[in-house]
Amino acid sequence: MDTDKLKSFEDLKSLKPYDIHKIDGERVKKCNIKGKVSFNYACSPVDDEHIDVFKRIVKEAKVFEKFDDLLSGKRVNISENRAVLHHLLRGNPKGFKVTLDGEDKEEFYKNECRKIFEFADSVREGTIKGSTGKRINTVVQIGIGGSDLGPRAMCIALSSYARANKIDIITPKFISNVDPEDAISVMSEVDPETTLFILVSKSGTTLETLQNKTIVDALSKMKATGADFDFKKHLLAVTSSTSPLAKSNDVLKAFYMDDYIGGRYSSTSGVGLLVMSIAYGSETAKDFLNGAKEGDENAVETDIYKNRALLDALIGIYERNVLGYPSLAILPYSEAMKRFAAHLEQLDMESNGKSVNLNYERINYKTGPVIFGESGTSSQHSFYQHLHQGTDITPLEFIAFNSNSAISDDNKSKALLEDSHEKLIANVIAQMVAFAKGFENTNLNKNFDGGRPSSLIYASSLTPFTLGAILSHFENKVMFQGFIWNINSFDQEGVQLGKKLALSILDGSTKDTSLLAFKSILS
Repeated sequence: MDTDKLKSFEDLKSLKPYDIHKIDGERVKKCNIKGKVSFNYACSPVDDEHIDVFKRIVKEAKVFEKFDDLLSGKRVNISENRAVLHHLLRGNPKGFKVTLDGEDKEEFYKNECRKIFEFADSVREGTIKGSTGKRINTVVQIGIGGSDLGPRAMCIALSSYARANKIDIITPKFISNVDPEDAISVMSEVDPETTLFILVSKSGTTLETLQNKTIVDALSKMKATGADFDFKKHLLAVTSSTSPLAKSNDVLKAFYMDDYIGGRYSSTSGVGLLVMSIAYGSETAKDFLNGAKEGDENAVETDIYKNRALLDALIGIYERNVLGYPSLAILPYSEAMKRFAAHLEQLDMESNGKSVNLNYERINYKTGPVIFGESGTSSQHSFYQHLHQGTDITPLEFIAFNSNSAISDDNKSKALLEDSHEKLIANVIAQMVAFAKGFENTNLNKNFDGGRPSSLIYASSLTPFTLGAILSHFENKVMFQGFIWNINSFDQEGVQLGKKLALSILDGSTKDTSLLAFKSILS
């Protein structure tokens, strides 16, 4: 139901925002949803009065009914006539049996996971080697968009954890951009004889991905010294069972996904699990899946005071549609999560950057905010000036961990490293309070108005489990907001037009004089 048709939404507009200048210790303790991953909203502009209205909005917008429709396999992606099944990849939070196209989808996903884990274990044990008999020490994923951003962010996030826990690492690398510099750079760092390449394309026809595969093939053959090197025996595919890659003789092995897993929601599918399992082991990937499962189990909780993702989503809607804030900053105080905001840019903006509702009518209210972010404390010395004293107010979503998973117990510098982590945590705490309370100074150049809202997602440490739960939190937050805005969070028509025009330039079919003119000056 559209926000302008929700009776309760008018009540929300009539409420004054909670004055976060007044936060104190009691509010910090009260506004806290505890769990293996926790959510604190003490610095958000809402109180119990707002949450009472949130409850009515959830009921009026039929949020949980829509979630049940999704979980039970109904084709909620109406523009593409597809179900949305990424929750089924990591569990079944409400136990619905989902049968589509004559297939039990839960069993299909479980079987693909088993194949991935068995293959990854064989690679890591040395049973599967490269074509010249050398053990694999590097895995390179070739994909773009959802085939790159999520898996890359997850693998980067887990690298320090893996080192600290003495996990043998098969180094993960990624090639995404059709700019040849990307492939050239990665290939300059790898030995193709000890590398597996994962080609990720659901359709098997993605232009940028196939172009990069061709480049990698050529560069591998140029660089390999072994006479028996065979690129085909180094190439894996994650694709649909009906794509040209599925049964191709050019691929060592293919792992399957289907149309019910959107690219930006595919980190818990073979798109993310294959590279993660090869790089860090199947047990790491299983823990990651279990964390995402925990996040989903929390998301079906009907008590808003216990449902982390739903409350986060409703606060975001209040900030966007009532307070009029146009953007949201994602600020992980964890260098390991330095690419997480880039993934969330796609997850949120591709999902909820919509101006048409489910009835294909143009809407007259705001939907998803602009997402940006960077890891703290580096970001403090970058764009925080704007966040603190700029003319626009930007809500902030902090992510932090009580301890640092990069610090192993046997590190001789453990005390020094823990001191650095303590300084990191002091910074995130200080920033949240500074943004909320501000600081008065008669010199306006040194005055901080405060009243700048934030929330905090935190856990004991960054592990595969907590990473999965945090990923699930944001996926479910975006989904809940789409339900309330009455938009389709699962298609992405906005990326198609540019692709079509690019193809018309490449194949010479365009008659558009502006395209041809730009081509002439860039040729």
